[in-house]
Amino acid sequence: MEELKNNTKLKMQKRLDALKVDLSKIRTGRAHTGLLDHLMVDYYGSPTAINQVANITLGDAVTINVQPYEKNMVEIIEKAIRESDLGLNPATSGDMIRIPMPALTEERRKDLIKVVKSEGENSKISVRNIRRDANDALKKQLKDKEISEDDERRAQDDVQKMTDQYISEIDKLIASKEKDLLAI
Repeated sequence: MEELKNNTKLKMQKRLDALKVDLSKIRTGRAHTGLLDHLMVDYYGSPTAINQVANITLGDAVTINVQPYEKNMVEIIEKAIRESDLGLNPATSGDMIRIPMPALTEERRKDLIKVVKSEGENSKISVRNIRRDANDALKKQLKDKEISEDDERRAQDDVQKMTDQYISEIDKLIASKEKDLLAI
């Protein structure tokens, strides 16, 4: 039963971590280097993360600087950034790529908030599905007479408390990201 609770908690934590990663990809008006983490470039025939072939730093609050380790990678990296779904327009000067963050329009902010809420709702659904799976496993253990009814009830209560805790964490993440998006 403890193993079941630990597995349930681990799955819920993984879902929360996945949400944090998903939300970090949603762009606010400010620049941050994590924005490019998921972009891949062709590095001598194999797809490689940009942060493996270049140094990524912040120029200022609204500019990301990308300094490739090899001069021949400048055009490849620039093309990968331009063709990504991030809507960024990199500018190259020598062997430095500068990526200015375009200002977000009110309409774009509202669209991004809808995306954030949708991601949050999907995460909540995942957490609830994890709860359901744990409760089904507990019912099966009860049916197979591996645990008593009291133990099953207590374990279900514990699983529900975990679920409530993770859903509240998800709500906090969503509220924080919304606040970031609305800040001008």
